[in-house]
Amino acid sequence: MHRNIPQGKSQNCPRGAEVRLLTRRNLRLALKKWSLSREQVSELKALTKELRVSIAMGDLNIINGKWYVTHSGLLRIAHRAHCSAIHVRAIFKLSDPPSGRWVFRAVVHKSSPSGTFVGYGDADPSNVSPLVRGAEMRVAETRAVNRALRKAYGIGLCSVEELGWEPRTYGAPGPEKSPSVSHNNGRQNGNPRLRDRLCLLIRQHRLDANLVKAYAADSCGTPNLRDATRAQIESFITNLADWATKDRPALLCKLNSYAAPHEASS
Repeated sequence: MHRNIPQGKSQNCPRGAEVRLLTRRNLRLALKKWSLSREQVSELKALTKELRVSIAMGDLNIINGKWYVTHSGLLRIAHRAHCSAIHVRAIFKLSDPPSGRWVFRAVVHKSSPSGTFVGYGDADPSNVSPLVRGAEMRVAETRAVNRALRKAYGIGLCSVEELGWEPRTYGAPGPEKSPSVSHNNGRQNGNPRLRDRLCLLIRQHRLDANLVKAYAADSCGTPNLRDATRAQIESFITNLADWATKDRPALLCKLNSYAAPHEASS
């Protein structure tokens, strides 16, 4: 027993010292990067102690005043917990590759005999950042893995990759510009959601983007689509979706009529 007591102390002390050192480093770096409230500082201390996450390693981020864990942070947590395996596969019956929609299923196997944990993730052009447009398959896979890992290790924080929008505001919450307003003379026709809906329609129904753009400008009565109002574009998208669903051949015929002037002049 005399030998076991020092052994227990030698195991506990380094762990406690490691957590205290990591907490100091996280606080120092976080306060340099963001303006944190007392509540956010307390949350960071608790997260560091519970999950041993590192700001320097990119495990955590704060967006609109709330803490989010990252994909890399979740993988490091799983590695420290000796995760046995992660199996991921695409759910093709729920996916639509031509339109850029993907659904994945991830299964996390923990080292302890506590069963398996399943998570699903989806992505399409309407719910991913423009920075990763075209990589919806990889985003969906990452989201599925993140959800499964959060379930497996009881992590209540949402992950950054699961957000359906591009994070813009960091630090404590404050006045934020609405993402639906563009810099186009104060109009809202540059709304990413409208662009996403139109792009999704084009890809889903295999339409010519240039012809759709010409048709949209003509329908809105403007020389260029960017000069149209938000209401005009919303109305056009609604009509286009309805026409594409009910009578795609007629829509293609209409779109081809906008190619005739270009072909004649070439």
